[in-house]
Amino acid sequence: MKVNLIPIGNSKGVRIPSSVIKECGFGDQIEMRVEHGIVVLAPARRTRDGWDGAFARMAAAKDDTPLVPDTMEHDWDKEEWEW
Repeated sequence: MKVNLIPIGNSKGVRIPSSVIKECGFGDQIEMRVEHGIVVLAPARRTRDGWDGAFARMAAAKDDTPLVPDTMEHDWDKEEWEW
């Protein structure tokens, strides 16, 4: 389908037909990127989409060791403090 570029201030825009919006599952926001000179529009992802699956894969690969320990004990923590 060919569509016309529409002037919007110093930019140009494209009207996306409602049938395309519905078929693509677009909401109020979309993601736009350029890949090899081609503009790609995709439904906006929610923040942290896919994190659950990534964490599950990390756990299965035993690659889920915390980078920061739960406790940060030091010898000086056991000594009496003077204020």
